Amino acid sequence: MRIAYFTHSLASCWNHGNAHFLRGVLRELSSAGHDVEAYEPEGAWSLANLLSDHGEAGLDAYRSAYPDLSSQVYSDFDAVVELAGDADLVLVHEWNDPALVAALGKARLHGARYTLLFHDTHHRAVSDPAALDRFDLDGYDGVLAFGEALAAIYRRRGWGRRAFVWHEAADTRLFRPPEAETAREGVVWIGNWGDGERTAEIESFLLAPTRRLGLPLDIYGVRYPDEALATLERYGARYHGWAPNALAPALFARHQATVHVPRRFYVEHLPGIPTIRVFEALACGIPLVSAPWTDSEGLFRPGTDYLIAGTGAEVEAHLRAIVADPDLRASLAACGLATVLARHTCRHRAEELLGLVAFLKAPAARAAAQAARMSA
Repeated sequence: MRIAYFTHSLASCWNHGNAHFLRGVLRELSSAGHDVEAYEPEGAWSLANLLSDHGEAGLDAYRSAYPDLSSQVYSDFDAVVELAGDADLVLVHEWNDPALVAALGKARLHGARYTLLFHDTHHRAVSDPAALDRFDLDGYDGVLAFGEALAAIYRRRGWGRRAFVWHEAADTRLFRPPEAETAREGVVWIGNWGDGERTAEIESFLLAPTRRLGLPLDIYGVRYPDEALATLERYGARYHGWAPNALAPALFARHQATVHVPRRFYVEHLPGIPTIRVFEALACGIPLVSAPWTDSEGLFRPGTDYLIAGTGAEVEAHLRAIVADPDLRASLAACGLATVLARHTCRHRAEELLGLVAFLKAPAARAAAQAARMSA
């Protein structure tokens, strides 16, 4: 099968968490024998920021970890839509220009033979519902939503059985426990500040507990405004700036624990959707403590795969136990890793995707999809 994926950027993970998952899935699809091509727009802001901050050297980790991946950069919508015309499957991420989204849908309506899917991995459906109206999805065969709560929104908008749940997952070819253990110390947190969506939570569930325990805290990420940096300094956290996602396993391997601090929209409006860092951290075998978050889809085993804390004091108690108890650390690491390997790898998601495409290609499903487009 020839598969085309339209992404914001494959090369850059600067404030672009979807790149983590996309790289792993495309590599799995390619390894399974499919002809895979990624397309990204010229001047993608994630890549532009990465190059501005770190130059070409900022791409070294990606190129080293994924030598088999590449993408075609385009500037002309019409040309790239025509180029993708002989694909069997086309996936379009929601970070793309609405004009491109519409152009691919129009081509599908006018006879393009590919199965066309829209991939949504953002909270804008609840934080800015009007933004969804910018996307003309006429001609699309289905929507891939990265959680049931998001898929339900699309179903209410008329997508019915064509709105599928397609969770993110860990690229376990890269994210895995270290081959040999070395000294671990303190806590690591890898993530962006969050545009004010979790400022209080970062302070309550990460900064304050680690300071009270006297644990070293290393923080990696981008888009930290001056007031955020001042807060980190006040709590004694060590801020290191951006780190390539390909180097995250090595960062996890140097620390005793990490903390999951979800954005408020995922706690209050889109329950059941974890950040991809949960999948990646558990795949690396690092004990994880989570701030309040409801695993409504049963992705993990709270209390077994990771520890859940309802307050900053509970985070403190969990971290104290993890640091003091090697058996607890070993149990959390082993159980979290086992759940990821059993259910949440990029290979699992690649297989799920192929199953969804087969469903859509079945005669009954194809007829229903065509009828839905005609009535839209």
